[in-house]
Amino acid sequence: MKTLVGGAIAVLLGIIGIAVWFNAFLQIIAGAVPPVLLLGGGLALYLGFDELKDSWKKDDGVDAPASDDKARIAELEKELEELKK
Repeated sequence: MKTLVGGAIAVLLGIIGIAVWFNAFLQIIAGAVPPVLLLGGGLALYLGFDELKDSWKKDDGVDAPASDDKARIAELEKELEELKK
């Protein structure tokens, strides 16, 4: 109950504050929007570049089998051919 009353008082004071200092409020918004856009855009660029790097790694065959695996695959293929006969 105390939280509800405290929240209602805070909202009321916030509305009164914005009404009284509306010009200052707009200046704060005008000063805050460009840095938020800059940081958000930078984060989006970083995440996009990171995703692009991951796709490059997959295209380069990083997940390809190692040489030991290749030998084992060739051995299993020979056994499969023998079993087919």
